[in-house]
Amino acid sequence: MKKKLWVCLSLLLVIPGLLVVSSCAKKTVKVDLPAQTQEDEAAKLASEKAKQEEIAQQNLARQQETAKQHALAEKRRQEEAEDRNIIAARNFFMNENIYFDFDKSDLKPEAQEVLKRKAEWLRNNPGESIIVEGHCDERGTNDYNLALGDRRAQSAKNFLIDLGIAESRLTRISYGEERPADPQHNKEAWTKNRRDQFVVE
Repeated sequence: MKKKLWVCLSLLLVIPGLLVVSSCAKKTVKVDLPAQTQEDEAAKLASEKAKQEEIAQQNLARQQETAKQHALAEKRRQEEAEDRNIIAARNFFMNENIYFDFDKSDLKPEAQEVLKRKAEWLRNNPGESIIVEGHCDERGTNDYNLALGDRRAQSAKNFLIDLGIAESRLTRISYGEERPADPQHNKEAWTKNRRDQFVVE
């Protein structure tokens, strides 16, 4: 009986001791950082944030500069394309002749269609003036061909005036047979040489 009592007493003393030890082991100790360390940490964070903002601003500035350069390059490409189109239209205007039958100065239907296109170009380019050149084939005297070339140039000029082009923008000149498009002496060459040409001044 005494033995049991001792065992019970021992247990009563040991168990509360174990509980105290185990509860002490679970407690965490909070260590307060010194005020200087907290200030240093805050300054470090602020510095890092400032660097990140600066990098972001630099990236944004680079992106804006790249976009600006691309926009300028695109604008240059568009301007160059417009210039090429203007030059091509001008060259087409000057390279498209009208042709006449032998010893005639009246305008054929296909010549009238060409002159309508030329009038449209002149309306779209109000600052441009042109010279209408009358040409003939080699048959006939020089004087006769000069007069015939003049009548041919006048026919085209009158047609353009009727289409609304100001007379002050149109000059006519006759070269007669002096400037053949084809110097050969055959029907094919003569057909090419009976023409009006149009030169932008």
